[in-house]
Amino acid sequence: MLKNKSAIVTGGTRGIGKAIVEILADQKFQNFATDILFVYNSCHSCAKEIEEHFKDSDVNVIGIKSNVTSFEKAQEVVNLAIEKFGKIDILINNAGITRDNLLLRMSEKDFDDVINVNLKSVFNYTKAVFKPMMKQRNGHIVNISSVVGIIGNAGQANYAASKAGIIGFTKSTAKEFAARNIKVNAVTPGFIETEMTAALNDKQKEALLTNIPLKRMGQPEDVAKLVKFLCSENSDYITGQIISVDGGMVM
Repeated sequence: MLKNKSAIVTGGTRGIGKAIVEILADQKFQNFATDILFVYNSCHSCAKEIEEHFKDSDVNVIGIKSNVTSFEKAQEVVNLAIEKFGKIDILINNAGITRDNLLLRMSEKDFDDVINVNLKSVFNYTKAVFKPMMKQRNGHIVNISSVVGIIGNAGQANYAASKAGIIGFTKSTAKEFAARNIKVNAVTPGFIETEMTAALNDKQKEALLTNIPLKRMGQPEDVAKLVKFLCSENSDYITGQIISVDGGMVM
């Protein structure tokens, strides 16, 4: 059950992050999270739209604009969540960007920006929630990685490195936190229909589909449903796992 649980979701206004916020807060399922704080970087109108959608429900859904690459800012967000909700039960590390290019043409800034947003943010928020979760002796952390972190992809050395780093980080922290009953898992989405993949042309999409046994791209909700399971009591004996949602692309 997720009833009376509080959650933080980074990168919560678009794509997979938005779908995660919505499914955690969806009262139709009878096991929704009661309090959700989502972090965003730029789209203020997107955040307000999400808040407005849930304003008349029994769920507190609050958007906070913050820089996920700063540990100090992450600590401030966690402190605010505890102040408002009294506790933190769930952390979803979802914030991510791409700055694709062949390595020969990739700038140092493009490499650093992707590592900082995609990987360092996971360190920042995980470290910030550990002490309150440790005191509770309970918690669920789900990190959103990518199949690219498993198989690599030409033109995405920075992105692949960040997502592979999340996998190693997940396994290490799962071992460290298990004694405190804090479960840490990662989800590796394949090609999901989001703003990131919308930039692909028809020929590129057709080429991708040849490598997906289910012959279709995934939806953000496909990822969100697994994340919700990993945040519930149904997954209390699952930790340190890397689970793909990719239509069979990586087997």
